[in-house]
Amino acid sequence: MHAPPAATWRRSSRSTGNGNNCVELADLGEGVGVRDSKAPHAGALLLPREAWREIAERVKAGDLDL
Repeated sequence: MHAPPAATWRRSSRSTGNGNNCVELADLGEGVGVRDSKAPHAGALLLPREAWREIAERVKAGDLDL
């Protein structure tokens, strides 16, 4: 998936400052774009909003081993 050129990407608050875990998010209208900030031209994953919401809730709750 290629994000539209006008997409505004923001770094996730869960990303660490060590340069290893840098996730960027963008509101892409039909869903949420997720990409690696170290390789932004490698593409992005487009998730339905509900799927992203569930992932974010599980990360915050510590349910996922990341």
